[in-house]
Amino acid sequence: MNFSVIIPARYASTRLPGKPLVDIAGKPMIQHVYERALDSGAARICIATDDERICQAAKAFGAEAIMTSASHPSGTDRLAEAVSTLGIDDDHVVVNLQGDEPMMPAALIHQVAEDLYAQPQAAIATLCERIVTAAELFDPHVVKVVMDQAGNAIYFSRAVIPWDREAFSVTTEELPDNAEHYRHIGLYAYHAGFIRDYVQWPACALEQMESLEQLRVLWQGYKIHVTVATEHPGHAVDTEADLQLVVEAMKRR
Repeated sequence: MNFSVIIPARYASTRLPGKPLVDIAGKPMIQHVYERALDSGAARICIATDDERICQAAKAFGAEAIMTSASHPSGTDRLAEAVSTLGIDDDHVVVNLQGDEPMMPAALIHQVAEDLYAQPQAAIATLCERIVTAAELFDPHVVKVVMDQAGNAIYFSRAVIPWDREAFSVTTEELPDNAEHYRHIGLYAYHAGFIRDYVQWPACALEQMESLEQLRVLWQGYKIHVTVATEHPGHAVDTEADLQLVVEAMKRR
């Protein structure tokens, strides 16, 4: 199986500026992300950034890195520019690994690429994991996904889906024993040609309301295949509090 990993890395994060370069266990965060990709078996790994400081740091630890526009509205748009700059063939599988995922297991990067190969009907492959607490289920920062019997996504939402009418009319403090709720893990595999098509489509109303890019794909009538992750994905870094959690987790390792 031949696939590449592109790591979009933006400097000007609203909640944690310069976060790809923050120190975690003696290395910039982006290096931890790169090392997870190295262990995944990817044929090629490239960091796509909008900042020369990130580009130079990446090259210093031996990574391939390219500069991309600072005006991209999303990591997917940055990915599309990287795919074109690198001259990647339309049929080649590309995994989008976010630059703030220093604890993403290499096995999941491989899993999502492998799943796209196994699902020719799907435009995208992605992952999920079971939600086990009511606090997580009712958290709007946690993106939920509902799938059909073949594992294709029906919908993604920040709201509770599916809504258990009987159970939640009694309590929302705990989940019923038979609860079937899944959290989306934002790791994607695409064919390079699909990325080029995707960024040409206008944002749809659902995407704008939920602030979820993947809804544009469903709106356009394409399939997103979702599989349950074989491992817990670890903690992403969005805020200073997240960073401290990851630092502590790295220490425990």
